[in-house]
Amino acid sequence: MTTELRRLRNYIDGEFRDAADGRTTDVVNPATGEVYATAPLSGAADVDAAMAAAEAAFPAWRDLVPADRQKALLKIADAMEERAEELIEAECRDTGKPLGLTRSEEIPPMIDQVRFFAGAARMLEGRSGGEYMEGLTSFVRREPVGVCAQVAPWNYPMMMAVWKFAPALAAGNTVVLKPSDTTPASTVLLAEILGSVLPQGVFNVVCGDRDTGRLMVEHPVPAMASITGSVRAGTEVAASAAKDVKRVHLELGGKAPVVVFEDADLAKAVEGITEAGFFNAGQDCTAATRVLVHESVHDEFVAALAKAAADTKTGQPDDEDVLYGALNNADQLAKVSGFIERLPAHATVETGGRRVGERGYFYAPTVVSGLKQDDEIVQNEVFGPVITVQPFTDERQALEYANGVEYALASSVWTKDHGRAMRMSKALDFGCVWINTHIPLVAEMPHGGFKKSGYGKDLSAYGFDDYTRIKHVMTSLDG
Repeated sequence: MTTELRRLRNYIDGEFRDAADGRTTDVVNPATGEVYATAPLSGAADVDAAMAAAEAAFPAWRDLVPADRQKALLKIADAMEERAEELIEAECRDTGKPLGLTRSEEIPPMIDQVRFFAGAARMLEGRSGGEYMEGLTSFVRREPVGVCAQVAPWNYPMMMAVWKFAPALAAGNTVVLKPSDTTPASTVLLAEILGSVLPQGVFNVVCGDRDTGRLMVEHPVPAMASITGSVRAGTEVAASAAKDVKRVHLELGGKAPVVVFEDADLAKAVEGITEAGFFNAGQDCTAATRVLVHESVHDEFVAALAKAAADTKTGQPDDEDVLYGALNNADQLAKVSGFIERLPAHATVETGGRRVGERGYFYAPTVVSGLKQDDEIVQNEVFGPVITVQPFTDERQALEYANGVEYALASSVWTKDHGRAMRMSKALDFGCVWINTHIPLVAEMPHGGFKKSGYGKDLSAYGFDDYTRIKHVMTSLDG
């Protein structure tokens, strides 16, 4: 008996289409390791069609008054809320995430973020006009940049799609969005939802692999390329976009330091770090996976963290008592396993360090101690359920270790000393610093990093501004 595979399709110019040349790629359920669907493997003809549709739709969408774009986004948010269970099913089948956590931790913020940007559409701010030269008045126009080529990752497929399309559409741009080749289902469903509200061509989805994404970035039509992904992918996008001076928005990797001082509430820190380190199987660029602990409480902290990790469960999406599900794909499982297999002799695996089961891509919650600052697992992003722990002697060394990586996205400090928390928040070279917590995000505050974590902001008015351009207009008072 054979089970018929689901057939996912591109969404271009208001209609669902197969790839022009008929090519497809398999989509695997990571909780089972089995192929359950096919998606288009789009090529140049598909990208050309999507870009042409977005380019044709841009003038009318740009010229809508902000109130009308707001209404459209609010309708989209309502429709997403009404079809939340369909989105959850699609997302969890592609990612292996727990159904309950996806329902409680992803759907509400996604819908809130769409509504936030609906409001932002009507809050275009600029300095007041005035006379800066005698007889002449100046003012500033803020305009959409044009067609946006956007590439979303596989760790949060539908939420990252929202982070990309919501500010772009609110600002008056049109969009061609590519989901990861391993997680296209929720994005294709979002296309159906958005397509029921938006004019044709305003929002387009092209499925495919790295080559498809490369074609999108290299295409002459987009004025901006936005990607959430690896540093390697980001540098390729930046180099490609530079050829015709496209704007680039990059949200890349992370290696968040979690600095725990001797006066911290250790029980609260262990609980928060366990959840923020293992949530989504650690497949989060802000995950609390690199812990630095004052030497006076190091051993106590490691023992407590190892116990909390050992008590943390992974399992199938419909298991109600699991914190996280499978790693996204077989390559990611091999990558995470490789980091543990290559650990230096001075490292100790306190708990975990192994695959769970033979079906699907599950990996045990893992804690590794005894590490040095230049160890591979400290310097490079694992993107899995692995937390490393290092001791430090004082505030100076904590900062040296914390800042001593190529990434600079997120960080946290755990202490009861307000002055120390303020000093650390100033000196930590990361785009976000949490104090006595780790990982909460809100629509009103910016998310984005420095160094090899990229540039540009997601969420907030800053993220909205990234999808606009500034024009100076000067007029003579003489008529």
